[in-house]
Amino acid sequence: MSTTVDGDLDGGNGALGGTRRTELRRLDRVVIRFAGDSGDGMQLTGDRFTSEAAAFGNDLATLPNFPAEIRAPAGTLPGVSSFQLHFADYDILTPGDRPDVLVVMNPAALKSNIADLPPGGMVIVNTDEFTKRNLSKVGYASDPLEDGSLDRYQVHKVAMATLTRGALEQTGLSKKDAERAKNMFALGLLSWMYHRPTEGTERFLREKFARKADIAEANILAFRAGWNYGETTESFAVTYEVAPAALPFGTYRQITGNTALAYGIVAAGQRSGLQVLLGSYPITPASDILHELSKHKNFGVTTVQAEDEIAGIGIALGAAYGGSLGVTSTSGPGIALKSEAIGLAVMSELPLLVIDVQRGGPSTGLPTKTEQADLLQAMFGRNGECPVPIVAPQSPADCFAIALEAARIALTYRTPVLLLSDGSIANGSEPWLIPDVDALPDLRVTFAAEPNALDGTDEHWPYVRDTETLAREWAIPGTPGLEHRIGGLEKADGKGNISYDPDNHDRMVRLRQAKVDGVEVPDLEVDDPSGKARVLVLGWGSTYGPIGAACRRVRNAGLDVAQAHLRHLNPFPRNLGDVLAAYDRVVIPEMNLGQLALLLRGRFLVDAISYTKVAGLPFKAEELQGVLTDHVKGVTAA
Repeated sequence: MSTTVDGDLDGGNGALGGTRRTELRRLDRVVIRFAGDSGDGMQLTGDRFTSEAAAFGNDLATLPNFPAEIRAPAGTLPGVSSFQLHFADYDILTPGDRPDVLVVMNPAALKSNIADLPPGGMVIVNTDEFTKRNLSKVGYASDPLEDGSLDRYQVHKVAMATLTRGALEQTGLSKKDAERAKNMFALGLLSWMYHRPTEGTERFLREKFARKADIAEANILAFRAGWNYGETTESFAVTYEVAPAALPFGTYRQITGNTALAYGIVAAGQRSGLQVLLGSYPITPASDILHELSKHKNFGVTTVQAEDEIAGIGIALGAAYGGSLGVTSTSGPGIALKSEAIGLAVMSELPLLVIDVQRGGPSTGLPTKTEQADLLQAMFGRNGECPVPIVAPQSPADCFAIALEAARIALTYRTPVLLLSDGSIANGSEPWLIPDVDALPDLRVTFAAEPNALDGTDEHWPYVRDTETLAREWAIPGTPGLEHRIGGLEKADGKGNISYDPDNHDRMVRLRQAKVDGVEVPDLEVDDPSGKARVLVLGWGSTYGPIGAACRRVRNAGLDVAQAHLRHLNPFPRNLGDVLAAYDRVVIPEMNLGQLALLLRGRFLVDAISYTKVAGLPFKAEELQGVLTDHVKGVTAA
C-alpha cells in the first residue's frame, strides 16, 4: 500500500525537515543491515535504530555480527562488522533471513554482504571509501558501483564521509575526527527514510558524550545532516512507514539476552531475600552479564572480577556456602575449567547458578559467533556420576524468566544449575514486557536453625534430606550448634562424615541422581493448531525463533506441522516421551552435530532426525522451511 504525503516530516524535531513531497509506502515489516569496518560504529548505529524502533512500538529482533579482534585490519573482509534489525507491525520471531536494505560503508562490507540481498533490494553505499586501493584490498578488479554488477539492486550512492565533513566544518574537528561521525549520518538518513523519532537519539548522544560536549554536538550535527540529506536530495523519492505492533498490553523495553539474565539474577536475589554474589572472569560473549550486574549494588549484588575462571566459580561457591545466591558466568572454554568446582558443588549440595553463554568451539574457537554445542559438556563434562539440572532460554526476553527458574531449582533442590544461553540470544534484542514484581515466584528459603540429628543427639547432620525434594538443609557457617563438615570427599548419608564405605557411596550417588531426576518442571507444550500433524519439530535454545518462523511458513502453505521447544534439558519434562511417541517423525534442528538428538535417541529410543548447522550463524527460516516441507510431504506420501 502506498500513498503520497507532504514531505515535511520532522519526526517531532523542528530542527529537521523540509517541504519536498515524497511518496509514502506503508509496510508491515522491514529488515535493515548496517555493515562496515569494525571501527565504523555499526553496532552503535544499529543499536540506536533498534532503540527508536522499540520506542515507536514495533516488534523487533536483532542480529549483531562482529569480528573477535578488537580492531581487525581496516578495509579487509575479516574486519567487517554488521548489525541486522527486523522490525514489524506484528509479532516476529527472527532477525530476518535477508535484508531489504543494506547500508555499506566500504567495499569489504559490500562484498561480505551483497550475496544476502535479494534482487530488487536497496543498497545505500558510502562512495568515499570506494577507492582503487580499498577495492583491490578485497579482490575487486573493477568498481562494482560502475561496472553494472549491481544493476539488479536499487543502488543509492552517498558520499557520507564528505557530507559529514561538510556538516562539521565549523566545529573545528580534524578531518579524521569528523569522518568518525559518518555512522550518525547514515543513522539520520535511515531515520528519515523510515520516519523514526529523533529526540531519543539526540538525547542519547548528549548523555553518552556528556563530558565531551564538542563530540556530542558533532555527532548530533552529523545525525541531522543525514536526515536533511534525505529530505532535500532527489535520490530518495520514497519514504516508508512501519506501524506499531499490536502487542499484549503492558510496559515494554528493548532488552538483550545478557541484560535480561542480569535482571533475572537481581530479581532472584530480591525474591529469595538473599545477597547475590557473581564471581566471574571476563569472556566473550558473557562479559556483559558482569558489566550489568556491577551496576546494581543497591540491590544487594556483589560482583567480583576474578583472576581466572576457576577463581570465579570458587568465589561464587564460597558465597553459596555462606548463605548467598552464588552465580558464575562464562562461555564454553570456561565451563571446561570450572568442571571440577561444579563437581564440588554437586558433592557439597550447594545452590549455585552456572551460566554458559555458548560460542563457536572447540578451544578458543569463534569467540563472537554463536553455537549451541555445549549441551553434552553440560550433561556429562565432569568426573564421576555428577548430575546437574540444565535449563536454556529460547529468546533474549526469556532470559529473565529462565534466570528465575534456574534460581528456583538451585535453591529448592540445593544443587548447581547450568543455564545454557548462546551468542545469538546474548547479543540479540527484542521487546520485553516488564513483569509485575509481585507476581514473580517466591524464592524465599529457610536456613537450618537447630540440630537435626536423626539419633536424637544435639548435633547437626548436614546430609539429612527433605523427603520430597531430597535437598539437604542449608546451614550458615558459624551458626551456634550447627557446626558441620562438607567438601569434595564422599560423605556419609545423614551425618556427613567422610566415608569410603562402598554401600554408602552407591547410596549417595543414587540419591544425588534421584534429586535431579525429581526436579519439578512443567510439561512440554506442543503447538499443533490443526491437531493433524504427523511431523514434530523439536528445538532448544535460540533455535526457537527460526523454527517458529519456519512452521508459520509451512502452515501458510497448507501443510500441517507441530512444534515444541525444550527449556528444561535435565531433567526432561515428564511428558516428553509421550509427545515424541505421538508423531511419525521428529525433526531436531540444532547448531551442533546432533547433541539433543543423541540424548533423545538414548533416552526414548526415538528415531530422531537431526538437521544441524555449525556455521557460527543462526538458522534461517527459509532453510528450515524447506527441510520441514520435505519431511511433511515425505511422511504424507509414505
